[in-house]
Amino acid sequence: MKVCLIVEGAYPYVNGGMSNWIQQLMLYMKDTEFIVQSIAAKREETRSFKYQIPDNCLEIQEVYLLDDDYMSNRRQKRLKMTSEEYEAFEGLLFGKEVDWKTIIRFFAEKEVSLNALLSGEDFLSMVLAYYKEHFARIPFTDFLWTMRSMYLPLFTMLKSRTTEADLYHSASSGYAGIWGAMQRYLYDKPFIMSEHGIYTREREEEIIKADWVKGIYKDLWIMQFRKVGMCCYDFADQVVALFEEARQFQIELGCIENKTMVIPNGVDSHKFENIPQKQEEDPFIHVGAVLRVTPIKDVKTMIGAFGLAKSKEPRLKLWIMGSLEESEEYAQECRKMVADLNIQDVEFTGIVNIKDYIGKMDILLLTSLSEGQPLAILEGFAAKKPFIATNVGNCRGLIQGEFDDWGDAGYIAPVMNTSKIANAILDLAGSPEKRKRMGETGYRRVCTFYDEKNIFEQYYQLYQRMAEKEKVK
Repeated sequence: MKVCLIVEGAYPYVNGGMSNWIQQLMLYMKDTEFIVQSIAAKREETRSFKYQIPDNCLEIQEVYLLDDDYMSNRRQKRLKMTSEEYEAFEGLLFGKEVDWKTIIRFFAEKEVSLNALLSGEDFLSMVLAYYKEHFARIPFTDFLWTMRSMYLPLFTMLKSRTTEADLYHSASSGYAGIWGAMQRYLYDKPFIMSEHGIYTREREEEIIKADWVKGIYKDLWIMQFRKVGMCCYDFADQVVALFEEARQFQIELGCIENKTMVIPNGVDSHKFENIPQKQEEDPFIHVGAVLRVTPIKDVKTMIGAFGLAKSKEPRLKLWIMGSLEESEEYAQECRKMVADLNIQDVEFTGIVNIKDYIGKMDILLLTSLSEGQPLAILEGFAAKKPFIATNVGNCRGLIQGEFDDWGDAGYIAPVMNTSKIANAILDLAGSPEKRKRMGETGYRRVCTFYDEKNIFEQYYQLYQRMAEKEKVK
């Protein structure tokens, strides 16, 4: 069987939970052939592989959302739409219903220049009509360029290279899901979509907070991502959530319930056996954070909470372990915050082998603004460490237990609440017995419900069911 795995902004160029999941999935299914289709914004983001590509991965295909003929000033031949195509694009831009099949065929059957499309008479006509009815109080050029920039990445995706496979599996909705939906329609092969976070909701939250989107346009951006999300749900044969609450969100967003199922993340707890441990003479109480230093991880709240706790317990030491490259400006701001507040004993390690560090930690910490089901928490449990996390995604379910009554494996705190996070750090710092008890609870939980082998076996069985249904050989 040949499976096409589709991912946005991750594997194999970015370290993190999503990329680790893809790597381990391919390694587990050694007899399955994979093609990875990877989406990035620009070529500069794909400078080097962060992973050793498994032997059963036949090819890495890239698409760059901001790398098309539209970015140049080359003249292109005129592109004329049929009436059916015009109605489909008008529905995509401004309607409630979208004829995605017509739009997919348009890009598949024609040699489409995005320059000709976005500068053409048809696009201009439908944008002008909507502008006159809803946005006439602002300059038309501003509105036109907003619409072009909004749809350039989507149209780039729709005209991208396609590959015939036995099965398509996207690791999110959004642009990865669109690529999967398009190929599912063109080749009539099964399409599975796993959502490690609810993409539509995450983009909605980003747009609401964003400075780069003018307030007057935010509803249009949100509407666009909702339409993209519905396209992914409509074309998918199976939609996988990491936990039950996420599955319910998918249904609320319009996914048909009988398409949905839950397969959680998993880890190999055996990998954390016999890892280096803290030395008895070590005077510090070590707090570890395994993450990419990016705004969504809210490292600034983490630093603030640690600084508050450190002022009351001088033995504390914070280890921030993970990539500093993905958002270099934010990483620099975090370093500056540590210096400006004169917080002692904070280490930014960059990317490290987590097994060399995690056993030496006393407490693990995650202060994210948004999460799905963090692998960092599961790995912390596998190392028998208590975890403090913000109340996002499935963090509460992991720490407090969804399927057992074994007690808490750490603490949950509100998002951006430095004082409660600091109090949780201090509580665990002052009680080695509680740290040990909570660590053992997490270990029991991860071994019972989140074993990697069992999780990937569920995906293998799902692949087999899809293949049998479609009579794939």
